[in-house]
Amino acid sequence: MVTGRPWVIGVDVGGGGVRVAAAPGHDRAVAGVELAVPTRLGGQGVDAGALLEVLLPALTGLLARVGAERAPSLAIGATGMALLGRELAERLPGPLAAAVGAERLTLASDAVTAYAGAVGARPGVVVAGGTGLVALATDLGSGWHRADGWGQLLGDCGSGAWIGRAGLAAALRAVDGRSGGSAELLARAELRFGPAAELPAALQPRPDRAALLASFVPDVGAAAEQGDPVARSILERAAGEIADSALAAGRAAGLTDPWPVLTGGLFRLPLLHRAVQDRLPGTRPAEGPPLLGALRLAVAALDGVRPWPVVPPLLDVRVL
Repeated sequence: MVTGRPWVIGVDVGGGGVRVAAAPGHDRAVAGVELAVPTRLGGQGVDAGALLEVLLPALTGLLARVGAERAPSLAIGATGMALLGRELAERLPGPLAAAVGAERLTLASDAVTAYAGAVGARPGVVVAGGTGLVALATDLGSGWHRADGWGQLLGDCGSGAWIGRAGLAAALRAVDGRSGGSAELLARAELRFGPAAELPAALQPRPDRAALLASFVPDVGAAAEQGDPVARSILERAAGEIADSALAAGRAAGLTDPWPVLTGGLFRLPLLHRAVQDRLPGTRPAEGPPLLGALRLAVAALDGVRPWPVVPPLLDVRVL
C-alpha cells in the first residue's frame, strides 16, 4: 500500500463502457491499476442502476488491488451528465460513498473530464471525439462554453456515431442503387452486421445504438484509406463539423488563439486527424485521457480547490 497521500478514484463513463482507475493523491499520471467494465444507455442517458451494478464491485475490487481501505475523493465523468444526468446525480452519491468511503464526490460531464485530462487547469479549447462529440472551451473566468454535444439524434456532428451512421447510410444507398452509395461500405457493413436488409431492425431498437453505429468507424476509415471516394467524403465532412464546433467554442470563450486540443479515440483515424488538423492549424496533443481528467478532479476536490469553472453546471462537487 502506498503511504502518504490518500488514494483517489477516477471514473470515466462513455458510450462504449466504463473505465476506473485509482491513484495516490497527485495528478501526474493515471495509476497502473485500471479496470474496464461495460454498461448500457437508456432513454435518459446512462442507466444509473446498470452503472451501479457494474461499478460498485469494480471499485471495491480496485481498492483491494491497490491495498487501500478507502478513497476519500472520487470523481466521475459521465456521458450525458449535462443533459440527462439527473438520475445519476440522485442515485450515485450514497452507494459510491458507502462502497469506497468517499467524503467528496465530484460529478461531471464527460466533456469536463476530457478537458481536465487534455489540458489540466488552463484556458483552451478541447474537442472530445468518441462515440459522441463535443467542443468545450474556457478562459477559466467566464465559465464553460460548449459547442455541440447534443446527442446522437440532434447533434454530435462528426462523432463516431455520426460517421458510422453516414457509412451505413451509404451502404444502404448502394443496395438501392441511389447516388452516394458505396459498394465497398456495403460489403464491410454486411461483414460486420450481417445482411443489409436486416440492419434497420437490428439497430433501431438497441439502447446502445450510438455505440453500435460508432463500431463501424474503423470500416469507414479503412475504406477511405483504400481510396473509396464516399468514405473519404464522409471523413472530410466530419472534419468540417469538428472544426466548426472547435472554432465556435473558442469564439464563445473569447479565445483569440485557442490552440485546440483533440482527444478521444475518434482521432486515431489518420485521415480524419489530418483533415481536422488541416482546418485547425496549431492543434496540440492531449496530456492524457478523460480518466486522467477524472483523477485530477478527484485530487482537486481532496485539496478543497476548484480550478475549473462550475457554471454552467457541468461540474458539481459534493461533500458527503
